[in-house]
Amino acid sequence: MLLIAGWTAAAHAEGSSYDPVTQTISVLGSYGAAGFWVMTTAFLALGVCHLLTAWGLRAAATAGRVALGGGGLAALALVALPAPSSGGSLRHGAVVVVGFTLLAVWPVLAVNGGPAAPWALRLAPSIGVTTLMAAGGVWFLIEMRRHGDAGVAERVVTSLQSLWPFVVAASCLRHARQQA
Repeated sequence: MLLIAGWTAAAHAEGSSYDPVTQTISVLGSYGAAGFWVMTTAFLALGVCHLLTAWGLRAAATAGRVALGGGGLAALALVALPAPSSGGSLRHGAVVVVGFTLLAVWPVLAVNGGPAAPWALRLAPSIGVTTLMAAGGVWFLIEMRRHGDAGVAERVVTSLQSLWPFVVAASCLRHARQQA
């Protein structure tokens, strides 16, 4: 929710010059953008949330927790490597690709156990959500390549990537209560 609130507030600060359908979130966090500090704060909060979730999600397999933590570190790296005010940046783009990839694969890597595991750590839902995230990443790349609706594609996939850790944590808490 912090990331969505961040890009909403930053887009509001940017005004009508910003098109959320075609422009990426990185534009809002670029040097000189009116919402630079809002997006910087949102990326910091997102990174810390991913790191804390990875640390506290003991029911998940270690590989998944490491991938989620890596996604959190990628969000923090975006703060250190914001997009330039115009043009692209190989370093920024590389961090985005690494972050997207880690956050897409962490659900499958976090699978831990069979039918007795918390629902969100079972194989079928994890494969499903990883497939959705990967498809969202491909959609984003296609939209970037054709200069289309990259902003929409990015927001869909980042929303799912930001929401899934919460779903997993809630599933683990519910599972623990049922076991008690």
